[in-house]
Amino acid sequence: MAAQSSSPATTNIMLAIYEKKTTSIDLYRSLRNYITFVYSEREAQNLEDDLQTLKQYRSDLERQSDPSPTARRDLLQTYYKVLCLVETRFPISSDKDHVNTLTFVWHDAFKNKLKASQQSIHLEKAAVLFNLGAVYSQIGLSYDRATVEGRKQAIHAFIAAAGAFAYLRDNASAKASMGSSTTVDVSVECAGMLERLMLAQAQECVFENTIAKGSTPGVCAKISRQVGIYYEEAFAALNVAPLKDHFDRAWIAHVQLKAALFFAEACYRYSLELHEKEEIAEEIARLRTAVSALAEAKKNSRGAAAQLLDAISKLEANINRNLERAVKENDRVYLMRVPSPHSLPLLPSFSMVKPLPMNDVLDASKEKMFASLVPDNSAKALSRYTEMVDDVIRTQAEKLQQGSELARVRLKEMDLPDSILVLEGSVTLPQDLKEDVEAVQISGGPTGLEAELQQLKDLRRVNQELLIQTEELLQKEATEDSQFRSQFGTRWTRPHSSTLTKNLLDRLNRFAGNLKQAAESDARIERSVRDNYGHMAILDKRPIESALPTLSRPIMSLDANEDAIVGALKQSLRQLENLGAQRAGLEDMLKEMKRKDDILPKLMTSTGSHDDLFRKEIAKYDSICQDIGHNIEAQEQLLFHIQAQNEQFSAVFNLEDYRASREKCYKQIQAAVAKYREIKDNINEGLKFYVTLQDAITNIKQQSSDFVMTRSIQCREMMEDVQRQVAGLSFQDRKNTSSPSPAPYNNYPPVNHQRSPPADPQNVHQHGHSQQTPPYYHQPQQEQSPMPGYAHPPPPYSTSQTPPPYHIPHPTPGAPYPPQQQPLQPGQEYGQPAYPGWRGPYYNNAQQQQQQGSMPRPPYTVPGPYPPYQGGSSSGGGYYKQ
Repeated sequence: MAAQSSSPATTNIMLAIYEKKTTSIDLYRSLRNYITFVYSEREAQNLEDDLQTLKQYRSDLERQSDPSPTARRDLLQTYYKVLCLVETRFPISSDKDHVNTLTFVWHDAFKNKLKASQQSIHLEKAAVLFNLGAVYSQIGLSYDRATVEGRKQAIHAFIAAAGAFAYLRDNASAKASMGSSTTVDVSVECAGMLERLMLAQAQECVFENTIAKGSTPGVCAKISRQVGIYYEEAFAALNVAPLKDHFDRAWIAHVQLKAALFFAEACYRYSLELHEKEEIAEEIARLRTAVSALAEAKKNSRGAAAQLLDAISKLEANINRNLERAVKENDRVYLMRVPSPHSLPLLPSFSMVKPLPMNDVLDASKEKMFASLVPDNSAKALSRYTEMVDDVIRTQAEKLQQGSELARVRLKEMDLPDSILVLEGSVTLPQDLKEDVEAVQISGGPTGLEAELQQLKDLRRVNQELLIQTEELLQKEATEDSQFRSQFGTRWTRPHSSTLTKNLLDRLNRFAGNLKQAAESDARIERSVRDNYGHMAILDKRPIESALPTLSRPIMSLDANEDAIVGALKQSLRQLENLGAQRAGLEDMLKEMKRKDDILPKLMTSTGSHDDLFRKEIAKYDSICQDIGHNIEAQEQLLFHIQAQNEQFSAVFNLEDYRASREKCYKQIQAAVAKYREIKDNINEGLKFYVTLQDAITNIKQQSSDFVMTRSIQCREMMEDVQRQVAGLSFQDRKNTSSPSPAPYNNYPPVNHQRSPPADPQNVHQHGHSQQTPPYYHQPQQEQSPMPGYAHPPPPYSTSQTPPPYHIPHPTPGAPYPPQQQPLQPGQEYGQPAYPGWRGPYYNNAQQQQQQGSMPRPPYTVPGPYPPYQGGSSSGGGYYKQ
């Protein structure tokens, strides 16, 4: 039946529901035998823990000995989720191929002698849900409603009980009632009645809180009226079949009295508000209606709790006292005509509670028990259904995407919403052009070109100074050699400086030519910067959007309807945006429906053809498919409307002229970016060239210094030799000396030239140039091989060999200027030859050389620092050419 309890703070008692009782069954043995028969013994062994857990849950449920209602609630929730898993994997019925040894027996909660027996798990699930709602009602009744916190906890428990009974009504009652043996307590009608009863008790707790807070009579009246409505709905369900004769008289009397009590309470609270407004006539009518309702309810109060009757009597006394006062005031002062109770409007009501959704609480999707069991026929049928669902979703998703793409293209053609944004001052560049301009501004922009031109000048000056210093060094040595040659005449037998330095001087001359041509190229760059600076200045504007034209309102307007035109177009665009958001929501709904669309339990319990089930289940998607079709049609009509509005907008604001000026500005910016990049590339090429040339001249200067030092040593020794000859020393005397060397100069330390200089800067930076800037220099013809000793001209430079501006690389492997070490021949030493065929002292002993039969080994021999020059011209031209 029901348990009754009262709160110390109120005279209103409430009801709790007892659980259904059951008999013992052996789930473990029946399910294990099925697994062994259908799958394998090994699979049964693997699921032993799950079967034992399920057996323990059922055993705990049968005992009903848990002292804590909350522990009982947790057990029922867990067991229900496990039953959902069992339903999807074990077809329980009388069919010979199903689990046919299980019979669930449950007694009626309100008439314990009645019971239902079914070979169906639906009865088990319905009974568990009923007991869950009953336990929640017991939990709600256990709280102390004399405190605010106790009333809040009671409210939550009662709405949870209402949620459990609502879930029973919507998901299990109909299935449990399909068997030949069933009970009324799990029927759809009873579950609905209990849901209303639990909501009434939850709203009653809210009313108690409202009274405790001292709310206004109008608010109290609305809350109280809703309590009465919930009780009235429960009482109405109790007075029709199949519940009419199923409950005790005391139960029905309790619900009826509660309905009358809270209707009268609402009338009483509402009359207080009417009295404050001096609406005495309606106040009298409301109070009389309350008195009549209470009197009618007391006639059928047999079996009701005495405490509830006392509450009705107290309320009735308050109502009569106020009614008597109101009648006297009306007779003496207001003299208003009292309306008939039937003519009064319904009392206002306001619900503060609703059933707690139990979908998440009872969701079994995360449970892992029996996860490995999926029957083959169910898996194949599920795969077919999944393909059907995927086809529906794929088709609808394509429609949604096509709708969005169509809207985007149509708006792009109409230049919307960009034209409206421009009118409001929001001007933007195309993304690719904006990125180009930002890159130019980051690199310094046109204003930064002057500093880079100055770098070109500085590097050119440094190279010129190095070139002059090297030439002066060689010239000084040649002058000294000429003076000694004039002083000693034929005794000065070493080669002329001009013979030995011809290669160096030729290279220096080429470098000088390079610098001259580089200066001309620099001048062309400077002219290009000067001539194009006015066009490129637009790139220095920050933000660049400030350089774009703007769309303004017409100077003169005949009917001043520009704002209306713009407003209507913006409103249509907002509607189009809403349709797009709706499409996104519909697509998410499709995915969510598919995620939740689990028909495996139905497939596993179905014994006939699955086609009917598939048609029924796939019909769930018809509604959303229709919504998608309506969305596409609405968008198509709206786009036609927007097109007409945009034509009117374009005519009023002269969009054609604005678009023309905007495109002109875009082209101007594109041309400025292209010209800036062209000049920037030329400057970078020049910077790289000067750095490369500086390395080459520096190495030539080092070779010249080594040569001058070697010639100085030779000069000093030759002067000593000549002086000995003049003093009368003979060659024979020298031959008889203790030195065994035929050439005293062979022991001089060689001048080290192992550091190979970088190649000459010819053919460097062979980047192509635009038609506006022609190639700077032409490739010279292949040179004649110079004299031995400097036998190899510099190699051609390629773009890949060019180092970055202002960077002199170290001679590491793979660097642009690696040392070129050639293997030494037998008897060869490092060093620079003084002149071809030089060996020993500076004298002309040709006869002795012929007698020896071969040329003596030169003491200063070094491999050529550069590979043979290949000649020719690269495809793109270069920045500076020899």
